[in-house]
Formats: sequence, structure tokens, C-alpha cells
Amino acid sequence: MAIPIIDLFAGPGGLGEGFASLTGKDGLPAFDLRLSIEKDPVAHRTLRLRAAYRLLRSTPGEHHYYDYVRGDITADEFLRIPAVKAAMDEAAEEARCHELGRTPEQVVDREILRALGGRTDWVLIGGPPCQAYSLAGRARRTNDASFADDVKHFLYREYLRIIRAHHPAMFVMENVKGLLSSTHSGNPMFTRILDDLSVPHEGVEYEIKSFVKFDDGLGLAPADYLIESERFGLPQARHRVILLGIRRSLGARQARLLSPSPPITVVEAIGDLPPMRSRLSRTSDSKEAWNAAILQASSLVRGWSAGGVRRITSIMRAASDTAASLDSTGARFVRNASSNPRGNISPQAQTFRDWVMRPLVGGVLQHEARAHMANDLARYLFAASFASEFGYSPGLANYPPALLPKHRNAVTSDGSSPPFNDRFRVQCAHQPSSTVVSHIAKDGHYYIHYDPSQCRSLTVREAARLQTFPDDYFFEGTRTQQYTQVGNAVPPLLARGIAELVRDLLQSSSNQGISSKLVAGAAA
Repeated sequence: MAIPIIDLFAGPGGLGEGFASLTGKDGLPAFDLRLSIEKDPVAHRTLRLRAAYRLLRSTPGEHHYYDYVRGDITADEFLRIPAVKAAMDEAAEEARCHELGRTPEQVVDREILRALGGRTDWVLIGGPPCQAYSLAGRARRTNDASFADDVKHFLYREYLRIIRAHHPAMFVMENVKGLLSSTHSGNPMFTRILDDLSVPHEGVEYEIKSFVKFDDGLGLAPADYLIESERFGLPQARHRVILLGIRRSLGARQARLLSPSPPITVVEAIGDLPPMRSRLSRTSDSKEAWNAAILQASSLVRGWSAGGVRRITSIMRAASDTAASLDSTGARFVRNASSNPRGNISPQAQTFRDWVMRPLVGGVLQHEARAHMANDLARYLFAASFASEFGYSPGLANYPPALLPKHRNAVTSDGSSPPFNDRFRVQCAHQPSSTVVSHIAKDGHYYIHYDPSQCRSLTVREAARLQTFPDDYFFEGTRTQQYTQVGNAVPPLLARGIAELVRDLLQSSSNQGISSKLVAGAAA
């Protein structure tokens, strides 16, 4: 019987997708995602659509989903189909748009009880909003007097309240690396959170375990809870704190940890996706105008005398020639796009491809280039060419003077490194990407494609690939809203690995009589 799960602060559903995708030896789902709660209405629409997809999958109505996400039918036409309407109505019971901390507690509790239907062997998952803990957020608000009172410091208490009220068998809580060093009123937030989660109220206790290190009896250090995703089969250097809570009354022992896997590179993750040119912003866009801007970019490095200049200018010129053959700027759906990897890939990369590729889509979803200013196109072309030659993304100190942005933080009077030295960052082909965060919605400067000829930032689909979302996962909303959802998500493939460990723990505990232990614990 599938194990019930409830997902709080669900975002677009990355954590839930990983759990829901896991099957047992019988081919049936190991987990039953019964309730997802998310406050953002657009992310909620994505959650609901994905819940409907799971209901339509492997039924005669599945093709209607593909018709909609490809844009072959409108949203209204999609919702008028009886099978779709039934699935969407049922999905609306699973995906709920509530703001924890503002929606009345009794409303949330009633929905949790309805979703659980009396089951006690269930798992709570989710990641409370992390802006107050993130290193970048704290840096931006160093002199902000209101920062200490930010309610986001304590949204974990909403997660804690659910544990206190409903006693899950286990819970999985995700947050940013900055949580480990965050303080409030001079006290470490991580220690406070661990203490609160360990004993949510009198008579109910949880062991807080790590997914990457066993407790040898001396206790775990805060850094032992940090998962470095690139070490576990993801094409992204995403470092997140993920806690596993186990009810002490279960008597369960953590049998396994996440299994390390060799890194997957950016080119292995997105190299099969169709190449395209970017578009021009703040002027009339056309292929001819874009080509002219690319050709002009090479001339901006003349007179530059840094090491490797000849090789870099050669790469830039070759890229300009290749760029002239790129016609497409992408689309919501690129039909019949190649899904064959370029060249040989590693076994772990093939495993990744098997996870993300979904042939029934018939192409690539949400693979559309942004528009960039001509000056930024020149910087992108240079940066990607530099990375191609040296294997790392250039800092502003590496840029020719003509390409430095006219920004007070781009140069310093004393010759030291500028404050935002990595303002433009190439996602290098033969390395895992840097962390995909919601800032990708604001501009693409931190997410420059490694191919100089494309001269652009990553598309929504490329960002989703680096986040390990399957290719049939559709993000609702505007493109900016889609980027935000992708950046805020937990990578589903990492979540699936975590789900395997949680399933095995619960199954071993059930062999020892988990249900009776849980009921007895709840009664206490």
C-alpha cells in the first residue's frame, strides 16, 4: 500500500515529484501524494496541472495533456474535455493554494486529516521559505533594521506546528546552506530549529538524521546535514540542508545513506537540446540585426593585450560564423527536436537522461531564448569564448576594457577585485552548473550558455534540466514566473533518491509493527 505524503511550501512540486515518481518492485507507486500546499497562485497552478497529469498518465486521456502543454489546444479547450475536467477536479483536492501562517490553522488541519484518512504511517515533506537564511539575502539586508523581525525566520514553526499536531512517522525538511550560519538575536538558528524539531511537544520525540553521514555516537556537526548535489548524480552544484526526522517510537535505524555518483556536466544535461540564437532587446529584433551585433562584438576586443587574446578572438570569430546559421529563437514547444545525446556520455549521465527525457512529448517544452541588449550579447560571446578556452568563467577583471559594464561595482579605483566580479557567469560545459536560484528570473547574466555561437542565457527548459525536472513537466505562468518556479524548487531526482531511503526505512519499520507503535505514540 502506497505511503501517504503531505508536502508543505511545495513550490512547483519538485520534492513531491521525486517522491511520487518512486515505484516498488510491483511497479506501483511507493508514495501517494495526498496534499500539497503552496501560497503562490501560479506555482499552485503548476502543482495542480502536474497532479492532473499523474491521474491522466497511462489512460486514454493522457494525450490531452500533451496537446495542452504543446499549445495545440487552449487552456479552455483542455478544461472542457470530460476526462481532463474530472482529473483537474480531483487534482484540486490534492494541490491547495494556502499561505501557511495566514490561512486559519483549523482549515489546514481539516485538509490534512481529510487527506490522511486515518493513516498514521505517513511522511511530511517540504522546505519553508529560505530568504531570511540565504547568504545572498543576508548580504543584501546587512543594514536593514527590519531584518531581525522578518517573519521568514520563523516560517519553519508552521512546519513544526504540523508535526506537533499530526505526528508524521517521518519528515523531510529542506533549506538553504545559509541556515547553518544564520543567527537571530545572537543565537544560532540551526541549533534552535534542531531542538524544536527533536521535541515538538512533550511526549513526542524525533531523531534528526543526515542523509549523507551516520551519527557515530558523538553527534553530528551542522555541516553534516549538508547535501552537495553534484556528488549525487545531479548536474548542479546545489548545496542544501536536508533533515530527516524519525519518530523515536518507531525504533527505526537509518540503514543507508545517499549513494555518491560521479558528477554530471552541463553539456551532458542540456547538450542534446536544440541550439538557437538569442533575441535583441531595446531595439527591433531580426536575424540580420542579431547577426550584425554578434559580428560587431569581436571588434570590441581589439587592442586588448591579455594572455590568450588571439585564441579567444579566434573562438569569437568562429562562433560568429556559426551563429549566422541559427534561425530559431525557440518556442513554447519545439516539435520533433532531437533527443539523441551528442557523442558518448557516461553511464551516470545516461541514467540522468533516462530520467529527464520523455519521448511522448514529441519535442521540447518551454525552450525559448530571452532577449538581450547588444552590449550584453558582446559580453556573453566573450565570456563563453573565454570559458571554452580556459575552462572557467571569467571575472570582470578578465574582461577587455571595452566590454566592462558601465556600473559602479564593475571597477575599483585601487585595482582590487570589484564587488560583483562574477556578474556574468558562464555555465561551463564540462562541469556541473552553479546553483540555479530564483534570481534567474531577473536576468540571465549568471546563467550564460556555454556555446558562444548561441550567445544567450539559459532557457526555462535548460534550467529545468539542471534542476532535474522531467521534460514533460510544464510550468504555468509567464516566462519570468516559470524561471522563478524552477529556481525555487527542490531537484526531483535528488528527492527521488531521498524517497528511496525513506521508503526503505518505513518498510523495515512496518515489519516491526509501525502502525501500532505510531498509534500508541499518538495516544501518548
